[in-house]
Amino acid sequence: MTETVSENKVENTVTADNSSQNNAASPETTSARKPKKENLLFNILLNIAIPTLILMKLSGEEHLGTQWAVVVALAFPITYGLRDFIINRKFNIFSALGFISVLLTGGISLLQLDPQYIAIKEAAIPGLIGLVTLISIKTPYPLVKTFLYNDTVLKVDKIADALKQHGTEADFEKTLKNASFLVAGSFFLSSALNYILAKLLVVSAPGTEAFNAELGKMTALSFPVIALPVTIVMMGAMYYLFRNIHRLTHLTLEEIINDGSAN
Repeated sequence: MTETVSENKVENTVTADNSSQNNAASPETTSARKPKKENLLFNILLNIAIPTLILMKLSGEEHLGTQWAVVVALAFPITYGLRDFIINRKFNIFSALGFISVLLTGGISLLQLDPQYIAIKEAAIPGLIGLVTLISIKTPYPLVKTFLYNDTVLKVDKIADALKQHGTEADFEKTLKNASFLVAGSFFLSSALNYILAKLLVVSAPGTEAFNAELGKMTALSFPVIALPVTIVMMGAMYYLFRNIHRLTHLTLEEIINDGSAN
C-alpha cells in the first residue's frame, strides 16, 4: 500500500513538472509566432537611402547608365516589399499600393514618358488611400480601425466593454468618424505635397542622367518634406482618438495601450 502511494506521488510530481515545462515553453512558442517588428533603419536604407544614392551617383554612362540605374534602384524597394509579404504571410493593401507605385515609377522612366506623369503618379497613390478611407466610413469596416483603432495598438475588447458599461458606444462611433476625416486629411496632404515636390524637382526627360538625379533627389526629400507633416497630422488623429476614449470610458492611457498583458 505504501509503495502504491509513493508511486502515485512520483507520477503526480512528474506530471506537474511536465505541465510546468509546457507552460513555461508556451510563451516562447507564442512569441515565436508573432511577426518580428520592422527595423526602421533597414526600412529607410532599402526604400530611400540606397535607391537615392544609385539614382544620383550611378546613372552616368561610366557606371550603370540611366536605364540600368533605374532598374537596380527599384529592385531594392521591390525586394523589400516581397520579403515583407513572404515573412508575414499576410496581404497588405498599402504594401501592394507601394509596390505598384514603384513599378509605375520604373515604367515611366524606362518608357521615357513625359515627366508630368511622375507628379500625377506621386499624387495618385496617397490620394487614392485618402479617398478609400472616406468611403470606408459608410461601411462596417472603416479604415481608421486599420490605422489607429486595432488590437495591435489598443486593448479594443477592454475599450468595447467600458463603452458598453457607460452607454457611450454611439458617441464613440462619432469619434471614429471624425478620426477617419483626420486620417484621410493626412493622405490628401501627402498627395498635394507629393505633386508639388515632383512638379518642382522632376523636369528633365526620362531616360536621361538628369532625370535619374532628379528622381533620386525627390526620393531623398520626400521623407522630411512629406513624411514629417503627414506624421504630425496622423499623431493629431491618434491624440484625438485616445483623448476621447479616455473621456468616454474613463480608462487611462496605460489601461488601453496593448502592452501584451491580459489586463
